[in-house]
Amino acid sequence: MTRPFALLVACVLGLILTLSPGRALAQDGSTWVQVGALSDRVEAEDLALAFSSLFPETAGYELRSGWFAVVLGPYPEVEAQIRLDSLVRDGMIPAESFLAYSSDFGPAFWPLEAAGTLAPELAPDAQVQLADTAAPDETEAEARASEALLDETQRKDLQTALQWFGHYSGAIDGAYGPGTRKSMAAWQEAAALDPTGTLTTQQRARLIAEYTTEIAAFGFQTVTEPKAGITATLPLGLVEFDHYEPPFVHYRARGDSGLRLVLISQPGDALALAGLYDLMQSLEAVPLTGERSLSEDGFRIQGQSADYSTTIAASLTGGLIKGWMLISTPGNDRRDARIVQTIEAGFVGDNAVSLDPGEAVLDPAARDGLAAGLDLRKPRLSRSGFFVDAAGSVLTTVEAVEGCARITLDQGAEATVALSDAASGLALLTPTSPLSPMGVAELQPAPRRGGSEIAVAGYPYEDRLPAPVLSFGTLEEVTGLKGEPGLLRLSLMAQAGDVGGPVLDATGAVVGMLLPAPSDPAQSLPAEVRFALASSEITRLIAPLGIEPVTATGGSALNPTLLGDKGRAMTVLVSCWD
Repeated sequence: MTRPFALLVACVLGLILTLSPGRALAQDGSTWVQVGALSDRVEAEDLALAFSSLFPETAGYELRSGWFAVVLGPYPEVEAQIRLDSLVRDGMIPAESFLAYSSDFGPAFWPLEAAGTLAPELAPDAQVQLADTAAPDETEAEARASEALLDETQRKDLQTALQWFGHYSGAIDGAYGPGTRKSMAAWQEAAALDPTGTLTTQQRARLIAEYTTEIAAFGFQTVTEPKAGITATLPLGLVEFDHYEPPFVHYRARGDSGLRLVLISQPGDALALAGLYDLMQSLEAVPLTGERSLSEDGFRIQGQSADYSTTIAASLTGGLIKGWMLISTPGNDRRDARIVQTIEAGFVGDNAVSLDPGEAVLDPAARDGLAAGLDLRKPRLSRSGFFVDAAGSVLTTVEAVEGCARITLDQGAEATVALSDAASGLALLTPTSPLSPMGVAELQPAPRRGGSEIAVAGYPYEDRLPAPVLSFGTLEEVTGLKGEPGLLRLSLMAQAGDVGGPVLDATGAVVGMLLPAPSDPAQSLPAEVRFALASSEITRLIAPLGIEPVTATGGSALNPTLLGDKGRAMTVLVSCWD
């Protein structure tokens, strides 16, 4: 081959994007295989030139619409259909190719020497053998000979296409060593061809056509975001720019691609990087399981669930954090791997520009800003709990742990259920990694008689508040309404999120754990009537598990500030996740 192979790449790409979708109706006269139509004559001539290197019968004619058709032929109609099916099946021409007829054509524009003439008509009895027009494939020796005529650019194009399809991992250098030969054989084998390790002219054309078809579908373009200080190669055939929301640049799905892309740009240090790493894992679109890695200068998150397939990468350089997030749906692994590979290869961050000049440390306000425009993963429900030993064991209500796929403490530490006692309503959680609580409950085994003031430390509005609060009430009786031992009756206005929280006496000792509101359909109690599991019953239930709680030694009453500090130090948010 003497014509530039790169021209074929460019032309086939244009072809894929501009094929006329219609199929001409059968007419008397010559039948052709139309492989492309372009509105620009020069581009159509380039396309015809590219096809002429493979098909000597390539021709080009003006259409009534003013476009320019590139066709193969002419053939008798029955043989034209066989020719069309064969070439499409072998990947030699685009799948959208169709039959066209001489009556559809105006003057010729290709070959150049035929410009201005009309399409020839075949006599009804004309016989054209497919063998006369179908270029036979080459022997391995002929394939090596034609390969030797390729220039460096053409050889690199083939390596790039082989790399795209996952067969080649070496350098794109145009040198065909053992690695390239092995990748050629792998592609041939995948295409149900004889794995010789040398591509014939037709096979090279097929490989490049398949590659350019995919490239056209992805629409990869190099995009520079000057506000974010990021240059990246993005699949603009599948996503389109949506909006800025510092520190994110959002790209929404184009059509039904089901793909979203987010660029990340913010100032920060290692602490901010770690905070961003934690935040990203709290997003709804980030599966809970999968690859996780964090270092001082970058992180990577990858995972797949029933709804999402997500990859995130970020790096810290020169006080700036730059990265990207690809959010997809399961079942597109091959496509998404191509996108990830392309983004990673072309991602460049400008170390002098960031999208958001905000604070580096991720305090709650900064976390809210970072999450803008992205849905945070929310637990199914959250309840209160409290630390009962120095290793971080937590007491809470059974309601907080029923049917949970995952349980967290303060939305961070993972925990497992060591005890769930439906009769009493008590659950004991063990953190998967040891914790160092700020405070541990001191259990008061014998609470004072009814009439004394109590306080419950908890999260009344579940995860909406950043810290526990105290709700004050009265200990009415040291038994249930029917005299049941092990229960305390309280007068207290509490919310669902308070359930599982410690009930404190005036000294800060824990006299019980708040239970869910009564739900007996046979009676309707006032809203302020609540019950707690007594500390003596808690001690009895957890003793078989080897948990020895701290026993309160008495003391004087604390003022509200000190009582609040003590309650908040031992109280923890328990979250149940689906």
